[in-house]
Amino acid sequence: MSVKVLGGIKVLDFSRVFAGPAATQVLGDMGADILKIEPPGGDEARYYGMTRERLEKFGGTSPSFLALNRNKRSMEIDLRHEDGKAIARKLAAGVDVVVHNYRPGVMERLGLGYEALAEHNPRLIYAEFSAYGRQGPLSHVGANDLALQAHSGLISITGEPGRSPVRCGSAIVDLHGSLALVAGILGAIIHRGQTGRGQRVEASLMLSAAHLMSYFYTEYWMDGTMHQPMGTANHLSVPNQAFPAADGEVVIIASTDEMWQRFAHAMGPETLDIPEFSHVFARRQNRVTLVEAVSAITRTKTCAQIIDILGKAKVVVAKINTIGEAADNPQLVAANGRIDLQVGEHSVGSVASPFQLEAVDMNSATTPPALGHHTDDILAEFGFSRDEIDSFRQSGAFGKAKATMDA
Repeated sequence: MSVKVLGGIKVLDFSRVFAGPAATQVLGDMGADILKIEPPGGDEARYYGMTRERLEKFGGTSPSFLALNRNKRSMEIDLRHEDGKAIARKLAAGVDVVVHNYRPGVMERLGLGYEALAEHNPRLIYAEFSAYGRQGPLSHVGANDLALQAHSGLISITGEPGRSPVRCGSAIVDLHGSLALVAGILGAIIHRGQTGRGQRVEASLMLSAAHLMSYFYTEYWMDGTMHQPMGTANHLSVPNQAFPAADGEVVIIASTDEMWQRFAHAMGPETLDIPEFSHVFARRQNRVTLVEAVSAITRTKTCAQIIDILGKAKVVVAKINTIGEAADNPQLVAANGRIDLQVGEHSVGSVASPFQLEAVDMNSATTPPALGHHTDDILAEFGFSRDEIDSFRQSGAFGKAKATMDA
């Protein structure tokens, strides 16, 4: 029998766009009750990437919002309105976790900072995700995924040699940071079970990006080494990059001497099994010659042939797939990596959480909610009367027009 490992945990989620919603979606997949608090007009991600065709077909649900907001309930609250603030404070007094990704100081100005809320709920776990952290010379500066790819130096090592820097195509810092936030929240839940008290949990784009760059920073701190872009190649070993095939490109990684020997014997010992390529240091010194020799062989074979040969030789190899080839690859389904959601009359795939728990069903999901769909139900659960809810609606606590807060 499957158990919802976070069943009974209530999360008040003020986060928007990518990193915060990605984190709370993982918590929701594990059974937490995610109460998504949206400003008037909704989470900005509801409108990212929308086209007229998608609007007509999927009723206004954007790919970005659909990807990161399953298993949640939505409330629309204007946190600039005094009644809206009062509602938020009462909700925070009755939940286990608060999550937000507003700039440092915004929630404090609204009376929704950690100290104010913890005073009435000492077991509260208050998780905040910011650009650069709460303290320091850049703490007041807003940023997004691309800004931290730049700030961290990630862009400086991405791209082809001698050309302009290139961003990572995915929101890699946001999504990596979301898992850091999840880890922090789970750690705080365990700590609360031991001590009975909540705490503040902090994660940031900067620390997420720094974690991605960890061994590059350590190498710099050791001896000042700063690497430059190498395309798909890797400065640690060779071959460790993309090679041309007769019908596309494949990535081949033979990073150890043992793996190199298996690779050379499988692909062409007469040209590859030579002293210049005999050990990892020699291969790095003869990188250009080795890459040319390997490319001459891979060009004569299809991607499927190369994968078959090297797979049998236990050498790391992969075809460079298009998004469609990767998304529709049967391995993703076999690994429980896809969840199908019903959006109107259409079934749409959504990527599952990046881990599975054997005893927990993490792949049954509810479709991302319509804006404010659960407002009345949630408020009733927290003890608000029908008359109070109607009064809030008339006063504008749920918003009268589209508005957004400072990001």
